[in-house]
Amino acid sequence: MQKLNLYDAKTHFSKLIANVAATGEEYIIARNGQPMAKLVPLTPAEKTPCIGFMKGKSEMRVPENFNDLHADKIEALFCGDSEHGGKKE
Repeated sequence: MQKLNLYDAKTHFSKLIANVAATGEEYIIARNGQPMAKLVPLTPAEKTPCIGFMKGKSEMRVPENFNDLHADKIEALFCGDSEHGGKKE
């Protein structure tokens, strides 16, 4: 684990990130000789499970008329008439 001052860390930040990602090396970043932060590799996140109805399914089918479903109501909402489902006059 290497210790760097803040100025060097800012100057070489891209190289530090690349090195951390490639080698897993960790860095301590210090200000005025005092450790302030630690640059470490990110561990891969665990795969998030699917929500209830999608659990165990690898694909989802969308109806052919999906874009037309409730188009009038959606248009009404965009036009500002959420109560009547129609356009404001």
